Amino acid sequence: MTQWIDLLPKAESVVADARKNGIIIATAESCTGGLVAGLLTEVPGSSAVIDRGFVTYSNEAKQEMLGVSFETLEAVGAVSRETAVEMAEGALKNSRADLAVSVTGIAGPGGGSVQKPVGTVHFGLAAKKRKTEHFSANFDDLGRDDVRLLAVAKALELISNSINCPSEI
Repeated sequence: MTQWIDLLPKAESVVADARKNGIIIATAESCTGGLVAGLLTEVPGSSAVIDRGFVTYSNEAKQEMLGVSFETLEAVGAVSRETAVEMAEGALKNSRADLAVSVTGIAGPGGGSVQKPVGTVHFGLAAKKRKTEHFSANFDDLGRDDVRLLAVAKALELISNSINCPSEI
């Protein structure tokens, strides 16, 4: 299994590409607890392209910091397409970023259900000049560390893919 240190080259690439394209990034994280922002800020010089990271583990934090609606959380829950989209849009709105990624999911070991099993993760990707995108993954019940690690890797991949299409940001 991939280790945290294995993701550092991807984070370095994201930071370099963001710098080259003049793109500022924000993150909005729930199940990853700030690990995406932490890995990106591990890269020297990342302060030129990373504006901020929101760690919104509770529903109240999602509402207060990102503007996720109570109605959304009541209707579909924190681990959903709608919440991931609202989180990304809230991070973009409440920062000076050009691009924001969100991560919300069930890392385990508990908390899953038939509809949303452990390993279910939703991602949002918001940019100033385009419609917010949603992505989802089911990493299975691989254990909390592995689910979080895979979610970080996926978030970095989404940021990277978006940065390398700068005409759409």
